[in-house]
Amino acid sequence: MSYRTFLNFLLPLGTCLLLAACGGGDSGGGEPEPEPVPSPSAATLVFPENDSECTEGELLNENRSRVLFQWTASAGTDSYQVNLKNLNTGGTTISNSSENQIEIVLLRGVPYEWFVISRATGTPETASSPVWRFYNAGPGIENYAPFPAQAVSPARGINLAATPSVTLEWSASDIDGDIASYSVYFGTDPEPPLLEEGLTEPTLEVAVSSGQTYYWRVETIDSAGNVTVSELFEFRVE
Repeated sequence: MSYRTFLNFLLPLGTCLLLAACGGGDSGGGEPEPEPVPSPSAATLVFPENDSECTEGELLNENRSRVLFQWTASAGTDSYQVNLKNLNTGGTTISNSSENQIEIVLLRGVPYEWFVISRATGTPETASSPVWRFYNAGPGIENYAPFPAQAVSPARGINLAATPSVTLEWSASDIDGDIASYSVYFGTDPEPPLLEEGLTEPTLEVAVSSGQTYYWRVETIDSAGNVTVSELFEFRVE
């Protein structure tokens, strides 16, 4: 074999080796992008039931009981966060579960609010269930106080266009079904004064001025004389 023939043999071979070393022969563009993790779906609450008295659970002592919270398993979910709020104190606790149920120790004779957040590994997206309220049954209670009223309109923290008046609207419920009246506290002070009492409908029109932030809360009174005070709501008129 001549020297020129030998060179002609080596040149194609060297080109192939160079392409292999540099990845020039790979037309796939590297590893494929992983499929995005789908967002979890919202759970449906099952127990304790909404607007009810919870009479089930393990009695621990006169003041506490252990209750099994349950909800339907939601699609695309790896874990659940149960958010529980004591409506008397406003204190909130969080419990985590990999199943669609969890036992939680509750105070007896106390109203609670709860909802479940669905989570999935690999995505920051979450989904929240509706919010339910219930009373954990207590000893010797024949008539429960109403649940604290909730603001419907104006929405909490909203900025409203200039207007001479605003209609306050709220929702309230009582497991005994005996709400008798409402009292509304309203004004520009964060501790608003009593504006109206003896209301039988969950609505009240109030006069407002531009450039002011207004605060309001509602007392709900039942026929047994039980009184529940709502959280403080606020809105601003531009």
